[in-house]
Amino acid sequence: MPIYEFYCPDCHTVFTFFSRRIDTTSRPPCPSGKAHELQREVSPFAAPTGAPEAGEGGELPIDEARMEHAMEALAGEAEGLREDDPREAARLMRKFSQMTGLEFAGGVEEAVARMESGEDPEAIEQDLGDRLKEADPFVLPGQAGAETAGAKPRARRHDPTLYDM
Repeated sequence: MPIYEFYCPDCHTVFTFFSRRIDTTSRPPCPSGKAHELQREVSPFAAPTGAPEAGEGGELPIDEARMEHAMEALAGEAEGLREDDPREAARLMRKFSQMTGLEFAGGVEEAVARMESGEDPEAIEQDLGDRLKEADPFVLPGQAGAETAGAKPRARRHDPTLYDM
């Protein structure tokens, strides 16, 4: 299931939304309750452009066309995903990683491996909670486990709530 990030320039806050399907066009209303227009953010689910290092602020360089192609190619598979089988979600995550050329960061790699073995995702999240929240989910090839070392903090506030889209 995809997760999208949107920035509210009025609140100076990045909000995270959960969607039950791939949706690259919709923009939800600002959760603040005010009529602010949100701007779609490029989240850490991105594809490298071939640059060997992360960009300024520790962010990964991206190729938006490659990212969108991967999302579109996997959209049908995501819709047919059985929610009661964590192995299917892990398989789809591995496929996305292969299509974009990105590797999972340490905590995410551990979570995906545990999902591949059939463990309950909620139990995994409870065990790895802080490691999953603090790290970017992907790193450039050869930098697995780098997580956010050396990354500069963002000037914007990030709302920790996961909203429904």
